[in-house]
Amino acid sequence: QVQLEESGGGLVQAGGSLRLSCAASGGSFSAYAVGWFRQTPGKERLFVGAITDDAVRTYFAASVKGRFTISKDNAENTVYLQMNNLKPEDTAVYCCAVSNDGLETRPYHYDYWGQGTQVTVSS
Repeated sequence: QVQLEESGGGLVQAGGSLRLSCAASGGSFSAYAVGWFRQTPGKERLFVGAITDDAVRTYFAASVKGRFTISKDNAENTVYLQMNNLKPEDTAVYCCAVSNDGLETRPYHYDYWGQGTQVTVSS
């Protein structure tokens, strides 16, 4: 019943920053953990990071740890993925998703998905 919409993707040079937004409608993020995943053509969807329903805990994949952060704006019912020091290998379609199972890293734990937003990092 929750619908998600990502935004904020675009083209950025290596070393630059980008902030993605995941806006929810039809439900509140307060009841869900929110995960970010990324996918490139021909490859599986990979976990990027996640935040707990109470926004107390976050977890990130080793490939982005120290560069990416996740935050939540309850008033706007939006979760943000702040991406810093971007690398060409970060290029992908980024999707957000919500899970009733708490903080998880595997896609099958997530119940609702957005359509994704393209992030392209040039060298």
